[in-house]
Amino acid sequence: MRRGFAPGTGGGLRRRRLIRWCATLCVCVVLGLLFSTDAGAQTQRQQAPVSVPSVPTIPDINFRISTGDGEPRNFASNLQILFFLTVLSLAPSILIMMTSFTRIVIVLSFLRQALGTQQMPPNQIMIGLSLFLTMYIMLPTWTDINQNALQPYLKSEITQPVAFQRALVPLRAFMFRQTRERDLALMVRLSQSPNPANESEVGTLVLIPAFIISELKTAFQLAFFVYLPFVVVDLVVASALMSIGVMMLPPLMISLPLKLLLFVLADGWNLLVTSLVTSFR
Repeated sequence: MRRGFAPGTGGGLRRRRLIRWCATLCVCVVLGLLFSTDAGAQTQRQQAPVSVPSVPTIPDINFRISTGDGEPRNFASNLQILFFLTVLSLAPSILIMMTSFTRIVIVLSFLRQALGTQQMPPNQIMIGLSLFLTMYIMLPTWTDINQNALQPYLKSEITQPVAFQRALVPLRAFMFRQTRERDLALMVRLSQSPNPANESEVGTLVLIPAFIISELKTAFQLAFFVYLPFVVVDLVVASALMSIGVMMLPPLMISLPLKLLLFVLADGWNLLVTSLVTSFR
């Protein structure tokens, strides 16, 4: 054995060099794989088409007047459609202001306040009852309009202006029967028009506000008679509670059951509906 060399020194050195070389090779292979994967992903991203989010299309609405085919029939039908749409838009006002609906709904509202039941019956029931009573009361007028104006017009027997004038005749007759002469004279005076000699000379635009004023006055008169017995019950209950020294008990808690009992025993709904229906002449 030579001097200056330890046993196994040469073999250990070769093993360490081999290990370093293998480690370096592995690192190079891993780095190469990483770089190749990243480059491939970038290439795929560059080659892939860019997806643009789709924008919803908004329809284009145009309003125009075309010459058409030159037939007056098409123009007349378009005017009829426009007329019916106008009537439908004014239907709520016609129903409320030119029929018996106003008087009925006001009296029913005062009845609920007189009973002190807050929201009972609900508004839907009050409005529904008013609508059905209105249809019942206005049935003869609407039947006349249907027979003399609507059906002949649908059969093309009369023109649109003639149908409109025929429909106004029974409606004006109903409003004249319910309108007071004083209210009608007031609206004629405010319109600064000459005094009419008969009902046919009174304009419809003068008759409608006079009819509404008369309906409001009649409704408040009926509401007074509806309110009166319930006010008497409230006064009697309040006086009785004060006389026995019960100051902390609200009178409404005692008067409400008594008013409901009085209304039921007197068959109040029958009396009220009878009074409302017979109040229309």
